[in-house]
Amino acid sequence: MPIADRALRRTAADPSSAAGVRGAAAGLPWRAGIGLKPQHYREVLSTRPDIGFFEVHAENYMVEGGPFHHFLGRVREHYPLSLHGVGLSIGGAEPLDEGHLDRLAALIDRYQPASFSEHLAWSSHGGTFFNDLLPVPYDRVTLDRVCDHIDRVQERLRCRMLLENPSTYVEFEASTMSETEFLRQVLKRTGCGLLLDVNNVHVSCTNHGRDALAYLRDLPLRDVGEVHLAGFARDQDAAGAPLLIDSHGSPVDDVVWGLYARVIARLGPVPTLLERDNDVPALATLLAEAGRAEEVMRAHAEPSRCDLGRGLYWGGA
Repeated sequence: MPIADRALRRTAADPSSAAGVRGAAAGLPWRAGIGLKPQHYREVLSTRPDIGFFEVHAENYMVEGGPFHHFLGRVREHYPLSLHGVGLSIGGAEPLDEGHLDRLAALIDRYQPASFSEHLAWSSHGGTFFNDLLPVPYDRVTLDRVCDHIDRVQERLRCRMLLENPSTYVEFEASTMSETEFLRQVLKRTGCGLLLDVNNVHVSCTNHGRDALAYLRDLPLRDVGEVHLAGFARDQDAAGAPLLIDSHGSPVDDVVWGLYARVIARLGPVPTLLERDNDVPALATLLAEAGRAEEVMRAHAEPSRCDLGRGLYWGGA
């Protein structure tokens, strides 16, 4: 049975299905997707590639009109959409920016995406915005703050969001729990889902001398709602030790493909995004990588465990 058909049957069989929920939108298909880039707008519309979904960064569309909205609206007529945020500063010490939340809500109302996700990171403080996703200490104070922020996001947007595991380059002495324990607590307390970035797992575990497979075993994989795959850059720290950078500027590394295969063998097909935000290649190159992800999913169409928890459903008020 094709992956797409399996996805429809599994969604329909879910007792908490969005059917009957006012304003509900179907979840992402259990296929591979790619990021929608402006240089590919016209080619996507003219060729209608066989791809599961497209993902866009929410902040790139927080304007009233213009060509970005024109093309996104046309693409949305034919494909499911995943909306990925990079500016909420979920891990920040300050209250969330309500204006930013309002703009997100407007985008969601306009495009009815099948998924919304954000990062476990902070990116603003004191009115200053940083062009980066900065790490947080894993302690009780941060846990409470992150949970409060996610509760507010889900309340305002009326959806279950997905939280992405970070790529990190430093650790805090103030941390009192592991990253996986922190994520487990957040998911348990807020009911949000997990966006599992497999490249981030490899990058962070390499940078901190940890076992990536042990990290994955310690995650609540049943709550994974989407997977991200991306490329990294190789560097070294001041001591000459290997340092990996989550660059999104190269093909997915074979090591990351291997970890992804382990995840899919455990879970079965999961909506999977191939990320490329720098040195973006031709559309055909991105589609080929997405095709490789679908080959992995086809090879593991009968998972050893496929209970991924609740989907993302849109509430009505």
